[in-house]
Amino acid sequence: MDRVNDGLIPRHGGYRNLKSFQVAQLAYDLTVDFVDRYVDSRSRTRDQMVQAARPGVQNIAVGSQVSATSKKMEMKLTSVARASLEELRLDYEDFLRHRKLLQWDLDDARRQRLVDARPRSLDDIEAWIQSTLSTLSLEPEIRANAALALIAVATALLTRQIQSQANSFENEGGFTERLYGARKSKR
Repeated sequence: MDRVNDGLIPRHGGYRNLKSFQVAQLAYDLTVDFVDRYVDSRSRTRDQMVQAARPGVQNIAVGSQVSATSKKMEMKLTSVARASLEELRLDYEDFLRHRKLLQWDLDDARRQRLVDARPRSLDDIEAWIQSTLSTLSLEPEIRANAALALIAVATALLTRQIQSQANSFENEGGFTERLYGARKSKR
């Protein structure tokens, strides 16, 4: 975490500790693995899925870094991360629909078991997939639904994060107000 000055430049960074970052990064890792397994290497969809998953992670990091000097930009970048993950959600839904595979309901027990397991790595997800598989023909369905579950968790976390950022800005102001206050106190 960067730390310049507790007054004018508040602590910032620390994005690796954010649950939203951790879950979005896991969704990214799962997506890279997923497209390697199930999406033709010449398909534009392959690139689009990875290009939607990546900014879902990267914009959380950039927003966290820029938060020291621009709460507005932090909120904007966090919103872009959430929007990118929403785009990725649609790609997974399309994958399932085009292949006539089942998209699990929000209350599906398999989905809930994954959420409750709180996976921290691709290996954790792989173990969950193997424990959930009843037949190999369902593997793409299970992997896509696992990704959808992670994306839902990440977007919910990002929605709360954006609200928290907005509340912080409303209550504490931004960098411009701190600059003005620091300048005024020096006079």
